[in-house]
Amino acid sequence: MRRPTLLAAAVIAAALAATAGVALSQGKTMSFFVTSVGSGKGADLGGLKGADAHCASLAEAAGVTGKTWHAYLSSSTEDARDRIGKGPWFNAKGEKIADDVASLHSDANGITKQTALTEKGEMINGRGDKPNRHDMLTGSKPDGTRIADQTCGDWTMSGAEGAAMMGHHDRTGLDDSAAAKSWNSSHASRGGCSQEALRSTGGDGLFYCFAVE
Repeated sequence: MRRPTLLAAAVIAAALAATAGVALSQGKTMSFFVTSVGSGKGADLGGLKGADAHCASLAEAAGVTGKTWHAYLSSSTEDARDRIGKGPWFNAKGEKIADDVASLHSDANGITKQTALTEKGEMINGRGDKPNRHDMLTGSKPDGTRIADQTCGDWTMSGAEGAAMMGHHDRTGLDDSAAAKSWNSSHASRGGCSQEALRSTGGDGLFYCFAVE
């Protein structure tokens, strides 16, 4: 009876080691993700501070600690590109997203539906899926600088007023235009900043998170 017991203990130990290895690998490499959930209040994220805290909370829940996280969001006084550190950035599977800020904002970045994963390493629904969730809040121009009047009141509004610029994480839209394929600057929200308004164009109040260090 002792041999099966030892065998079972060995199997359990191996499983625990594998789990720890995955967590360690993810903790060492993941420095970019799309939020799996938003605030639930449309574009009201509690400002930039609240959005950053949401990034950190999701990362920690996924087992990634020891990093400082910032949301890729512009405000009336800040540019998203200046909030996210220097890079390089990797998703939860260790796939490189970009080497630096310049490559992130060029055609050379690696953001696609398959690589713009959540903190859990899962894909987000895109155009053609139900429900479509490909609209990512950014408040930014293609170069990552701010559009001051498209940040839903610096991410504090959730009603019928205001607008937020959004990008398509799946790089797919209604046509083949540069805007439709833009990960960070495709179109503004319509009908305000509420959860319902964001969902009406294919969003869910999600956004990008980057590890600053």
